Amino acid sequence: MSTPTASDPVTVGVGAGGLATADMTLNIGPQHPATHGVLRLRIVLDGERIVSADPVIGYMHRGAEKLFEVRDYRQIVVLANRHDWLSAFGNELGVVLGVEAMLGMEVPVRAVWARMLLAELNRVLSHLMFLGSYPLELGAITPVFYAFREREEIQAVLEEASGGRLHYMFNRVGGLKEDLPLGWLDRVAAALTGVRRRMPDIESLLVGNEILLARTRGVGVLTAPTVRAYGVSGAIARASGVDVDLRRDAPYLAYAELFAPGGPGRVPLLQTGDCLARLEVLLEQTHVALDLAEACLDRLRSLPPGPVNVKLPKVLKVPEGELYTATENPLGFNGYHLVSRGEKTPHRLKLRSASFNNVAVLREMLPGCLVADMVSILGSMFFVVGDVDK
Repeated sequence: MSTPTASDPVTVGVGAGGLATADMTLNIGPQHPATHGVLRLRIVLDGERIVSADPVIGYMHRGAEKLFEVRDYRQIVVLANRHDWLSAFGNELGVVLGVEAMLGMEVPVRAVWARMLLAELNRVLSHLMFLGSYPLELGAITPVFYAFREREEIQAVLEEASGGRLHYMFNRVGGLKEDLPLGWLDRVAAALTGVRRRMPDIESLLVGNEILLARTRGVGVLTAPTVRAYGVSGAIARASGVDVDLRRDAPYLAYAELFAPGGPGRVPLLQTGDCLARLEVLLEQTHVALDLAEACLDRLRSLPPGPVNVKLPKVLKVPEGELYTATENPLGFNGYHLVSRGEKTPHRLKLRSASFNNVAVLREMLPGCLVADMVSILGSMFFVVGDVDK
């Protein structure tokens, strides 16, 4: 936390008892343990209470949207999977779905269900990271060790299939890079069983914890109208009672089947909109992702052997036109607006990332809160700064 500089504005007033008071402007960051990346908050304080807060972004900006324009449709996948480094598979998925839709391409059914399985496994990884790191930001060190134990179980099978631990590069236009390894489905089943069996260990540290309740209940309340005004999505929106999930409401792949009545898909929803509600929704979403992964696993076992990709021409060109493709990433809506001029590279490719909107709303949430609650609120927004800055 930096100290005020001579150029910082100071508002002088008169407090209780006739004492002169002055608002203080502080910079939180641009490097701070309360953020998942390099974010800066410029806050104005009246004593210990926040008067205003402005997120200052761009420290990790790579210009990915311009780089898309000088890469062909095979190469842009490597750029697309990096902005949210906790959800590389989901990032890849959105962009290839958009390209396939513009090509009118039908992907083999085994690739469809394999993509869903891998996407849900990646979702579990992302959720577990925040389930472990958020308590760490509040002063509890033990949950992060439990969370990483479960992450490693899932990470091992994802690495076996794709060869990568962070940036999988397993999606391709037309399907997947290659078929799943022999016996891999059995190892995924064992991993899911193990994680399910040990999830109560993490929950016992979080649910009903008196210190965590004191730091999160009633803190950082986000109302449903503000959620809609700022385009907030994911667990944060659902914790404020906004019932939306693209897998159910605008289904892609075969999610319509999983979210049909009687299926394993469901959308956790709370109304209080505070830090505690956001954590509880995230925890329940982890269980939902495990259920969906098991359903995809069962379907893949029942499918006959077959291809997992479509043979592409040597030079892949997308017909002229434009299309917006959105998917439900672990952090919320992830969208790509692709504009093609019929060339082998995109004319424009605009990225709509979940974290950008989820951080923008901090200017509405932080004023009126105490400095001591700022870290609780920041951690509960579940953002990745690379996803903000792109």
